[in-house]
Amino acid sequence: MSILIKGGRIIDPANGIDDTLDLLIQDGRIAQVGKNLDGKGAEVIDAGGLLVTPGLIDMHVHLRDPGQEYKEDIVSGTKAAVAGGFTSVACMPNTNPINDNKAVTRYIIEKAKAEGAANVFPIGSITKGLKGDTLSEMGDLKEAGCVALSDDGKPVSDGEMMRRAFEYAKPFNLPLISHAEDLSLVGEGVMNYGFVATELGLKGIPWVAEDAATARDVLLAEFTGARLHVAHVSTKGSVEIVRAAKKRGVKVTCEATPHHFTLTEEAVRGYDTNAKMNPPLRTAEDLAALRQGLADGTVDAIATDHAPHHIDEKNVEFNVALNGIVGLETALPLSLALVRDGVFSLGAMVAKLTTAPAGILGIPRGTLSVGAVADVTLIDLELKWTVEAAKFQSKSKNTPFNGWNVQGAAVRTIVGGKVVYQR
Repeated sequence: MSILIKGGRIIDPANGIDDTLDLLIQDGRIAQVGKNLDGKGAEVIDAGGLLVTPGLIDMHVHLRDPGQEYKEDIVSGTKAAVAGGFTSVACMPNTNPINDNKAVTRYIIEKAKAEGAANVFPIGSITKGLKGDTLSEMGDLKEAGCVALSDDGKPVSDGEMMRRAFEYAKPFNLPLISHAEDLSLVGEGVMNYGFVATELGLKGIPWVAEDAATARDVLLAEFTGARLHVAHVSTKGSVEIVRAAKKRGVKVTCEATPHHFTLTEEAVRGYDTNAKMNPPLRTAEDLAALRQGLADGTVDAIATDHAPHHIDEKNVEFNVALNGIVGLETALPLSLALVRDGVFSLGAMVAKLTTAPAGILGIPRGTLSVGAVADVTLIDLELKWTVEAAKFQSKSKNTPFNGWNVQGAAVRTIVGGKVVYQR
């Protein structure tokens, strides 16, 4: 089957392309990119007025499969992904059972291939059972198909264990994705420490809980020469720590989530549990630092930390509600809002959602090079719409953005040369 995408504005950061061109897809791969292409017998898609990019990549999602399919599963999660323009997702290991062995990794890969709408790349755990005391069999996990290692949801609290993890992962060239959090400083905190928490009568989580853990992991990466990726940075200090480390040549990258660069702790007013997440929403100063980090390249990638929860786990008192929000179906318009605000260019945004995560995870995606797998996203930059959580493809609806008026959306998502979503 052939598809000819005509007259769209193609932005392909991997090849330095930003031009009005045609794109020909044949047999599931990119066949040609150029002007006035002839696609005899091909299905023609008129992309006039649309942005055409490599398929978006979300390097941090929770698909809850296996074990918590009442929240999300590979089928619903990948449907949410393609509805948001994402053709590839990397899923965290805090499933039940934990993805700390070949069997779970292979289950995820095989189910995604059989039933998923998007590509799924598993991330294995750093420690067995996420318990922090015994390293996982990293070589086995890589052989089975894992693209990175993380105990996300929990930090590896023991410094010596994290050091050994870096040393073990290094020969496999697997990045360790750090959940940077010093639990001894978190205590019983449920939101950002500060004036708003005091006013609401809620216990706070201070910025130093994240910064201290980020600094430790950066220093361990520097000491071992291994690769570190810091997940969901949320503080001014963490951004500064990563920026300084990069200047020293440390092999460190990091990501920011749309909710952390869009919302502040003020969203917690009213005790909205959809604004409860880990790390918590921070101050306006932290938000500004994240945006500056995105602008100057300190923050490499945009990732959603898509964390679906059942309504019964959110419709409770703030202190006991579970952390996290769904993000796959709102990430694109929230990222485009930063382009309109002048934080970074459209090309830079596309790179943070394509080439950057592909490069960090070492996956053969994120490009429209001839011969590459035809994962393509068509985006209407002008489309204005209202977020309606009830209409999400995700099983869970836990979002603080319900009712928001936003601009920009994926209108067609193509995975492996097949149209899997059309708005």
